[in-house]
Amino acid sequence: MDVEQGASVPLPPALPTPDPSGSVGRIPPPRAPSQGLRPGCAVRPMEPEDLHFVATEHRTHFPDGFFARLGRRFLAAYTGTYLTSPAARAYIVEADGLPVGFLVGVTDPAAHRHHVIRAHGRGLALRACAALVVRPGLALHFTRTRLARYARKLLPGRRRQAEETTAAAPRDGITAVLAHVAVLRRVRSLGLGSALVDRFTRDAAAAGCARVSLVTAAGESGAGPYYERLGWRHTGETLTPEGRPYATYEYPLDRHPLDRGTAQ
Repeated sequence: MDVEQGASVPLPPALPTPDPSGSVGRIPPPRAPSQGLRPGCAVRPMEPEDLHFVATEHRTHFPDGFFARLGRRFLAAYTGTYLTSPAARAYIVEADGLPVGFLVGVTDPAAHRHHVIRAHGRGLALRACAALVVRPGLALHFTRTRLARYARKLLPGRRRQAEETTAAAPRDGITAVLAHVAVLRRVRSLGLGSALVDRFTRDAAAAGCARVSLVTAAGESGAGPYYERLGWRHTGETLTPEGRPYATYEYPLDRHPLDRGTAQ
């Protein structure tokens, strides 16, 4: 399966507070607050038992994403690849012991893509095919917008050619990719979104990345002004396979010392 890099990262429109009883099997004790967060709030690594919460919130916040439209089970399996990949990072932010937001990203997109294909590709492909069988409209959409691109990327010869091209003309340093971040409405005034972004940029800097990139919906529906306030710079525009415009942003890590983050 393809790795959708930087897909849909705005902090989305306001949502009602969900009932956590369906997504959390137990209420854990409050964790120690993370640096800069209020008491009762903490950022921690994502764990397998968080995947139901993350998949549910991902589908709610980013319903137009192709992977989200494949269903919660596929999305939970795909998100699980971030937990096993050495080149990926995944975090949960909690308030009073309950998950209220998440972030997933990669510190080496090529290495993460290779891990997903090698370790999870067959299982994800089978899940995707099963989801498309019961969603004929989405299957037709996939055929029209993604099938040829996926086939080119997954053919061994094409993969080697792409890797050789990348190796022949690399950018100065690796670009990490912030893929998705979302925080529930009722806690957005607590700075949890910026704490998640800060944690990822710190980890990307520690991994030796030169910069972090993301995309967000262009115009008023996107989160461009939010990221600009955190020090990100607009670098261009891109289109999804459906033709939706997205703005690209970068955060250079050479100005991001490890003792200071984007949330400052």
